[in-house]
Amino acid sequence: MQTELSQTGELLDQKGRLSQVGWSRQPMLDCNLENADFYSLKMFQRFRIKRWDYYAVFTPHRFFSATIADLGYAGNIFVYVLDFATGELHEEGLVVPLSKGITLPRNSDQGESIFEDQHAQLNFQVVPAGRYISVSWPEFHGGRGISAEILFHQPLDHESMTIVIPIGQRRFYYNRKINCLPAEGSLHYGDVNENLSPINCLGSLDWGRGIWEYQSFWNWASASGFFADGQTVGLNLGCGFGDLSAATENCLVLNGKIHKLDKVKFGYDPHDFMQPWKFTDSDDRLNLEFVPFKERVATTNLGIIFSEVHQMLGKYSGVVRTDNGEIIPLNNLIGFAEEHQARW
Repeated sequence: MQTELSQTGELLDQKGRLSQVGWSRQPMLDCNLENADFYSLKMFQRFRIKRWDYYAVFTPHRFFSATIADLGYAGNIFVYVLDFATGELHEEGLVVPLSKGITLPRNSDQGESIFEDQHAQLNFQVVPAGRYISVSWPEFHGGRGISAEILFHQPLDHESMTIVIPIGQRRFYYNRKINCLPAEGSLHYGDVNENLSPINCLGSLDWGRGIWEYQSFWNWASASGFFADGQTVGLNLGCGFGDLSAATENCLVLNGKIHKLDKVKFGYDPHDFMQPWKFTDSDDRLNLEFVPFKERVATTNLGIIFSEVHQMLGKYSGVVRTDNGEIIPLNNLIGFAEEHQARW
C-alpha cells in the first residue's frame, strides 16, 4: 500500500507521535520537532535529532554538491566537486561541535539555511523563483578555493517526493526530495570558471528531518537529466530504513511530475561497488542497470560516532513505466547510487 497524504497539519501530535504516515507530492505537514518525545529526559533530545539540507547539481562538465547538516551533538559541513573529464574528485568537510554557527529552517518551503565560520560560508535560501545557494570556501583543496552562486528554478507546480515514516515506536523520518530543478549561475573552482545554464544543468535537494536509531543503514539513488528533446526526467529510489509499509520514496519524475513506484530492490555487490547495480520493483514497472564510473567514499570515525558512505556516480539505462502505463526508456541517464552505514 502506498498512502498518499491529502490533509495538512502538524507532523507530531502532543504525545510526540506522527500524526500521519505516508507520502505526498508537496510537503503537507509542519515540522514541529519541539513536540518530539522519545527520551525521558527531554533536555537530551536535541542531541539525537538530525536535520540536513543537501544540494547537488549536474552540469555538462562536473558534479557539485554542498551540505549543511545538524546532527544534534555536532554539525557536518561538506562540499565536493567531480570533474567528468579528468575523474578528479575533491571534497572538504568540517565537523562542528554542538553545531555552532548552523541555522536550519523549520520547513522545506521557506526560510534560510546558514553556516559561517573562519573557514567557509554556506547560505541556502528559499526565494520566489525557487532556491538560491551561495558557497564560499577559500581554503578548499589546499587553497585552490571554491565558490558557487546558483539559482535552482522551482515552479509552484513542480512536484517532489515527500515521505513521513516511523522508525520504531518513537522515532521517525520526514524527508523531501526534489529532482530536476533547472539551475543557473556560476561555479568557480581554482582556475576553473563554469557558467551554469538551465538548458543543460539540473539540480536536486535532499531535505531531511528526523530521529534515527543509533545504528542505521540505507540505500539511496537519484538522477536528474534531459531527453534529447529537452524534456526532463529523474529518479528517486531508496530503501533500508524505517517502516516503509505505508509509503516508500520511490518514484519517476517526468517533466516535474511524480509517478509513484512501490518497493524497489537494490542489487549490487557490497564488496565491489564498481560492479553494475540492478534495480527492479515489486510491480514490474522498473528495470534498470546502473554502471558506475566513479566511487566517492566519505568516512567519519569518532569512536561512538561513525559514518561510511559509498556514493557511486554512474549512468542508468533501462525502462520505467509511468502511472498511466507509458514505457519510458532511459539511456545513460547520469546519476548516483549509494550505501550508507552509520552509528550516530
